[in-house]
Amino acid sequence: MTDSPLETVLRRDRWIVGGAIGLIVVLAWSYVLWLANDMDMGGMDMAGFRMIPAGIGIMLPTSEPWRTFEFAYVLLMWAVMMIGMMAPSAAPMILMYARVGRQGKAQGKPFAATGWFAAGYLLAWCGFSLAATLLQWAVERATLLDSRMALASNLLGAIVLVAAGVYQWTPLKDVCLAQCQSPFLFLMRHGGFRGDLRGCLLLGLRHGGYCVGCCWVLMALLFVGGVMNVLWIAVLALLVLLEKVTPVGRWIARAAGIACVAAGAWLLVHLPQ
Repeated sequence: MTDSPLETVLRRDRWIVGGAIGLIVVLAWSYVLWLANDMDMGGMDMAGFRMIPAGIGIMLPTSEPWRTFEFAYVLLMWAVMMIGMMAPSAAPMILMYARVGRQGKAQGKPFAATGWFAAGYLLAWCGFSLAATLLQWAVERATLLDSRMALASNLLGAIVLVAAGVYQWTPLKDVCLAQCQSPFLFLMRHGGFRGDLRGCLLLGLRHGGYCVGCCWVLMALLFVGGVMNVLWIAVLALLVLLEKVTPVGRWIARAAGIACVAAGAWLLVHLPQ
């Protein structure tokens, strides 16, 4: 019997969904690189000013309070950056969701269901982005953030590093990481594939919640290396990917925890007297 056009397309779900994820990642990283290039400003002296991550060279005096448009640009920066960093590590879960949907026919709508699941996942990280934006506002108001959006206080940077390192060894980290490492088991534990919009969104949001629980402290390290430090962003994204998709992810997380504690201790020892 000849397959219908829909069945033929469904067999290629991994290519279609994987391609969509790849495109999203490329677009997100392109935006981040554009912002980072704009904030370099050719080595200009930024003393007394702060850059707005808009990609169009907007600067404001550091003494001025945040405006609504600045909050919106910073929130957009965090949201796009989180999508670029987290989408690769979420790909196995999203691909598994599409595969289960294909095998269950999903009432002819496996791609729509997968899209809503991915939207729920990204919504969780948008919530984190809002929290990160509020934190950045508070730190900047306390004059503890430099022009590269990195902590200007070595003491505070050391505290963040040590806290991140300790968290890598906590039971909560273990629980959240386990949910992220086994896509099929996650689906089975939480009711399997959902064909309805609300069910897909909520399941994606739940998975995103576990992912935020697993990685939120690592994302806080962006304030240590610089929120717009592209190399640092890439290192953290790679660490998250290795934690989630490799068989030794748990040990990688713990090794990273030891490295963070060691780096924090080094900063504490070398604080200016």
